[in-house]
Amino acid sequence: MEERKLNTRQDFEKRMLEILNPLKPYYSEEKARLNIGCTSAHYPDESAWMEGFSRPLWGLAAFWAGGGSDEAFEKIYRQGLVSGTDPASVEYWGKCEDYDQKLVEMAAIAFAILFAGEKIWEPLTEKEKKQVSVWLWEINRNKCCDCNWRFFHILVNTALRKTGMPYDKEGMEKSLDFIESCCLGGGWYLDGENGQADYYIPFAMEFYGIVYAMVMKEEDPERCRRYLERAEQFGKDFVYWFAEDGSALPYGRSLTYRFAQAAFYSACVMAHIEPLPLPVMKGILVRHLEYWMNLPIFDPSGLLTIGYCYPNLQMTESYNSPQSPYWAMKAFACLALPENDPFWTCEAAPLPLLQSEKYLEKADMIIQRRAGGNVVALPGGRTFGHVHGHTEEKYAKFAYSTKYGFSVMRSPVNVQEAAPDSVLSFEVLGHIFIRGQAKSYEVAKEQIVSVWSPLPGILVHSRIIPTGAGHRRIHTIESDYDCTAYDAGFALPMGEPEGCEVRSLQGEGESMVIKPDPNTNLIHSKTLIPVVKYEIRKGKNVIETEVLY
Repeated sequence: MEERKLNTRQDFEKRMLEILNPLKPYYSEEKARLNIGCTSAHYPDESAWMEGFSRPLWGLAAFWAGGGSDEAFEKIYRQGLVSGTDPASVEYWGKCEDYDQKLVEMAAIAFAILFAGEKIWEPLTEKEKKQVSVWLWEINRNKCCDCNWRFFHILVNTALRKTGMPYDKEGMEKSLDFIESCCLGGGWYLDGENGQADYYIPFAMEFYGIVYAMVMKEEDPERCRRYLERAEQFGKDFVYWFAEDGSALPYGRSLTYRFAQAAFYSACVMAHIEPLPLPVMKGILVRHLEYWMNLPIFDPSGLLTIGYCYPNLQMTESYNSPQSPYWAMKAFACLALPENDPFWTCEAAPLPLLQSEKYLEKADMIIQRRAGGNVVALPGGRTFGHVHGHTEEKYAKFAYSTKYGFSVMRSPVNVQEAAPDSVLSFEVLGHIFIRGQAKSYEVAKEQIVSVWSPLPGILVHSRIIPTGAGHRRIHTIESDYDCTAYDAGFALPMGEPEGCEVRSLQGEGESMVIKPDPNTNLIHSKTLIPVVKYEIRKGKNVIETEVLY
């Protein structure tokens, strides 16, 4: 991507189109499908192609809403919307099933109808409008997952209602009630039964709540007020997930959506709410987008790849198709603002003065801000079971870093393939075992305590104590085995061994370095992991490790 300092609306428009223009040759003949790769997600390839059609709309609809125009994309999306919903078309998207991926992708179409109807809805004939609304009704015939998906049901029915088409009033109320049941207070939500603090709060629950509040403030004023108040509360906490260089915390699932991490603040700007001053939110967006544009996240033809800071299938979930990364276009929601909005003329400001150590109660984590721009999260862990790919690595490590990311396991048969950074791992029975589902955990301002078992026969009580120089880990281990344990720091990029140091304070510990397999880390393709190696004896063991960064 061309290096350019983002500032004006034209700068943001150009950046968005630079990301989306390479897609144009890949739309199908009738424009209802977009296929840019040969890997698969768990859902049918046809649904993934429909996903490819839909996801760019998160950026395009905002671009159109703010006065932007691109004739080629406008023709693509009018034609594709009609052919995709036409049962007589060879590119018909088809009927849906319970928990169908197409129910997810309907939300972007609803967003486009609500904010850019003059581009893709109003030009349609009455017959075509009815055809589109009949297909969107599929979301009322089939179940959505009890998580952020319920907002898709809400947004689609909101679009149907706003266009004068039949909508499911009763079902919509049930979905709205479900969203209320996910509210934790302080602006935070749970993402359904297996949810916890991750990016589905800002780029789903909060984002969609803001969208709903923008379009339903007259019909549902009290709920809309609550959504906006929650967003203002949440935004004051969420800023702690961002580093001064624009990077955000690599933590949790769906990280291949990349710059969707800042979509929440873009939605706040779009809705004219200010959890942070407008110049500060602009600074977050500008630095975040520039951070990503300077990384090798595009292929040689300019298409977004699956991965995080470089193409990497290893870290993904089963619901990531080649088209999935375009969820990132939600970061361009601010383009819905017209040319004369103050956002486009204010100067991007640096982050405000933030606490060097922040206890985020609702997120169950402590955030540390360190010299050199390293933002570190110390989370409690997780108590729900394995749900998506690499759930253990994405939620259950002791620490996560904007500078060093985290690593995912290739296999558990040796430490090189396990790449066990920021965890206490056990080498026993010819395998490497790490913390997954905790039996319990408790996060307080002073420490994080968890009780967990990597496998039957080993029980661990861990205390993580943040310090001014990093953190200390005190582990009490009850073991039925004589075995080896590795207490690890961050995975450091090859050639930068000084970024993290680990040392034993108690126990039979030996400092060493593991050279994990390449492409196990999200940020750096080649890494070294500093660890303390402990010999664990049958019975009770107490070890203590200091991690400095």
